Amino acid sequence: MRFSKLFVPTTKEAPKDAVLPSHIYLVRGGFISQIGSGIYNFLPLGKLVLDRIRSIVKEELDRAGAQEVQLGFVTPASLWEESGRYQKFGKELLRFKDRKNNEFVLGPTHEEAMVDLVRNRVKSYKALPLNLYQINTKFRDEARPRYGLLRGREFLMKDGYSFHADEEDMKREFALMEQTYSKILDRLGLDFRVVEADSGAIGGSGSRELMVLADNGEDDIVICSNESCGYAANIEAAKSLNEGIVDDEVEMTPGLFATPDIKTIEDLADFFKIPASYLVKAVAKKAIYDDREEVVLFFVRGDDELQEVKAQNACGALELVDTDESELEAVGLIAGFIGPMEIKVPFYVDERLRDREPMICGGNQKDYHFVGFSFKDKAFEYADLASAKAGDQCVKCGCELEITKGIEVGHIFQLGDGYSKALNATFLDQNGKAQPFIMGTYGIGVSRLVAVVIEQHHDEKGCKWTWESAPYHFDIIISNIKDEEQSAFGEALYQQMSEAGMRVILDDRSERFGFKMGDFELIGFPYAVIVGKGLKEGTVELVDRATLQKRSVPKDEIFQQLKEL
Repeated sequence: MRFSKLFVPTTKEAPKDAVLPSHIYLVRGGFISQIGSGIYNFLPLGKLVLDRIRSIVKEELDRAGAQEVQLGFVTPASLWEESGRYQKFGKELLRFKDRKNNEFVLGPTHEEAMVDLVRNRVKSYKALPLNLYQINTKFRDEARPRYGLLRGREFLMKDGYSFHADEEDMKREFALMEQTYSKILDRLGLDFRVVEADSGAIGGSGSRELMVLADNGEDDIVICSNESCGYAANIEAAKSLNEGIVDDEVEMTPGLFATPDIKTIEDLADFFKIPASYLVKAVAKKAIYDDREEVVLFFVRGDDELQEVKAQNACGALELVDTDESELEAVGLIAGFIGPMEIKVPFYVDERLRDREPMICGGNQKDYHFVGFSFKDKAFEYADLASAKAGDQCVKCGCELEITKGIEVGHIFQLGDGYSKALNATFLDQNGKAQPFIMGTYGIGVSRLVAVVIEQHHDEKGCKWTWESAPYHFDIIISNIKDEEQSAFGEALYQQMSEAGMRVILDDRSERFGFKMGDFELIGFPYAVIVGKGLKEGTVELVDRATLQKRSVPKDEIFQQLKEL
């Protein structure tokens, strides 16, 4: 490709709403352009990168034995109603009707459609296991699309679905897909962690996310400080040990104690002159269900924070929203003074409070707390509710946990038989008995990876594409296009590299050298060959974009050195 023929509208100005490097540089570098809220067009360079990543994903999946199909972008709503997700998925699911008043959805994920593809076609255990995948456009009606490709509404995703005769075989495939996804990210040159995760609206009994480490990541990742341990989890699913919690002994005489106008944990700890770990924090939420809304309470230690995804899973709500004092008063609760005694609303207690004593909690009376409360022998509903914190103990090895930032690029789930039962998808087992398929599902964000590569590989000048993701590997820059010797050498080297199958672009534009170098640094090709004044002395310059280091290379040796690279 010649720069003079390439459609690459680079710009010095970043989009007004762009705050992340990937959003800024992908737009400025002429890779993508926004056409609507959360919807982006891919320009030629962006499409090259997208296709490189797509091909890597396909190569590794095909190597693992998965088979590619393509499902419709539009899915009948009836399939989602069969699975029970039509209402549960929430407002991110875009629903619409056609001219005949039939209801459809724009698929954000395709569990239902893939089960429909397989049911009544795979009839015997002899045809299992089966792993089918697609790399196709998805749509999620995000409330606040932002961060460019990282949180758009329309995106390219690989979603795969495996079908098995039993859970053991599903877990084998789950492990294989974890390895396969790891190979994909390794090939793309990304630093990542496989972490335990919450299954969310997809469902299932177990899931893991592939998180690329990045300073601008939206997700908090909990990792063990002991590198040999390997424990890592999304903050929504992270667990920590309770054994490491040791407090100084404090004596308390059980009973109500006047605490006028003291409602916060900080004020309460200061009032009693004790650590917050001796206090019980009550968090009130309004739980939204299919058929009702109700106030629900969650109790955690005073020095802990409620993890809302864990809380939502504990009570089984579709959504948790904040409550106000009037809603609490309507059910006999007083904000700031709520305790787990004789209350009439559902409540859940964090596991870290199990058997704890003595504690101080709300007295369920205005301006009173209960001192000396004991959780021993209490038949409460216990659940893991607290967010893991830096310094907590690892559940695997007991070492300290650390918190880092990451970007989710892949998510794999052990689905079990939830979808196959709901959609009546069965096969005949060895005894001739109908059984529901045991399923796994595996997603990886292909267009998201375009942005993620740049989030991890950039500097103040622009992109630094990794070798496998780069639109071109080499940028031949003719310093002065009017210099016949420079132009002739650049053309000859370009032809030689092209014939050798190397991914090369020739910057043959009639622009200033500084402008061309600026584009090289912004766009981020791995290497540039500068054909300039040094040619008269028999040398050209080779620039490594990762480090911006330059070195002179004899012109007669440059092709061989590029070939070795």
